[in-house]
Amino acid sequence: MLKGLDPLLSPELLFTLRAMGHGDEIAIVDGNYPGVEHARRLIRLDGHHLIPVLNAVLSVLPIDDFVPEAIFRSTVKAERDKLDPVHEEMIDCCARHEPHRPVVPLVGPDFYGRVKAAHAVIQTSEPRLYANIILRKGVIYPREGGQAPDITDPFVY
Repeated sequence: MLKGLDPLLSPELLFTLRAMGHGDEIAIVDGNYPGVEHARRLIRLDGHHLIPVLNAVLSVLPIDDFVPEAIFRSTVKAERDKLDPVHEEMIDCCARHEPHRPVVPLVGPDFYGRVKAAHAVIQTSEPRLYANIILRKGVIYPREGGQAPDITDPFVY
């Protein structure tokens, strides 16, 4: 356990999030998703639902602001604009962390293709269907005026 970090952020997950570079994507998927087949790197968070995991990841992961779309969700079959309750919860969670970033729906093959190309996949035990989301990592900007961080604390940005 570490101070200030959500306990859902396992050592493997923290390592993966830290290792990702700007523009890399990570998918968080439900318990029915074919994670073993689609993941380049699979992180299992069995026993946890998607929304708490999404909230934990968003508490530490900057979202890409170099592109107009950086958060993507799966759709109910081919119904691009249909929102199940889990989609509404995902959108609400993202809005708390990234209020100006839209959550873009991607229909099946487009979503699956993007997951297969992702840096990693986090497989949850979420029982609700179509509870899948992709996050594109952004950057943490230096301080105003281009000043380097205080070298006595390299983790102050």
